[in-house]
Amino acid sequence: MRSIAAGVRSTGAEDRIGTKATEDRSKLLFRAMHRNSPKDTSRWWTIQRGAGPILATAIHDGHELRAEVGDIMRLSAGERLREEDPFTGQAIVDVPTHIIAHRSRFEFDLNRARDEAVYLTSEQSWGLDLWSEQPSPGLVERSLASHAAYYEMLGQVLHAVAAQHERFVLIDVHSYNHRRDGPDGAATPQEKAPDINIGTFSMPREQWAFLLDPLMEAMRGFDFNGRKLDVRENVAFQGKGEQTRFVHESHPGRGCAIALEFKKFFMDEWTGVPDPQELQAMRAFISFTAKTAERLLQ
Repeated sequence: MRSIAAGVRSTGAEDRIGTKATEDRSKLLFRAMHRNSPKDTSRWWTIQRGAGPILATAIHDGHELRAEVGDIMRLSAGERLREEDPFTGQAIVDVPTHIIAHRSRFEFDLNRARDEAVYLTSEQSWGLDLWSEQPSPGLVERSLASHAAYYEMLGQVLHAVAAQHERFVLIDVHSYNHRRDGPDGAATPQEKAPDINIGTFSMPREQWAFLLDPLMEAMRGFDFNGRKLDVRENVAFQGKGEQTRFVHESHPGRGCAIALEFKKFFMDEWTGVPDPQELQAMRAFISFTAKTAERLLQ
């Protein structure tokens, strides 16, 4: 398998993540969330290309900002982290082909169309007051250039996978908040907030039922640290993101993109502190899901 980092040399460390390494990464990110100016702004995303018809992505895992964005960003690192999807990147490293984004969605959101990929107003960003001054047109265009580069890269990866396999699956991994009323507020009721939300809005659902229905049933049967997860479809989210739309429109009938959202039960969404055992179970869960999807494609 090959590992390629856009704008930075890969160290291969992700392949060596064990329990201790995961705990160390958790502690580092917890400390990093209190810093407003991330230092490493050179990398965009990391790509690992391997065998098989399954891809996984973590496009909201990123926390980094380039300097000109960070200079006018009013939000603290902790406030940004709350709306990002931390630790989804570590969850997908066992899928042979995977892509992990390193730039924050507050620089450019890879799951929104170009005209909404840079948040300019609070209405676009959960009511948050983002900027100390309005981003210049030049700054916005530079952010959008990175957004375009991602989809150019993704198109090339999908083309290469499709050249080798009649059908393929992209698992689009995210996470979502369920304690929006504050650290001491009530959580969203379980009936409205499944542990795993599967979004299928842009998917030709009947065409892929042969895969998705047994795949979700397998997810429900997975032993997640001694418990079974509540896995449901289109409850908290419907999977209306740009990436799943891109896959289905660019490879109709051949590419199936599944938006998979973990509820943030694996961390304290207000402090940013994760549970290392839950992180390990997330990684095992995604590996199991990818292997099951590959079997169902055969």
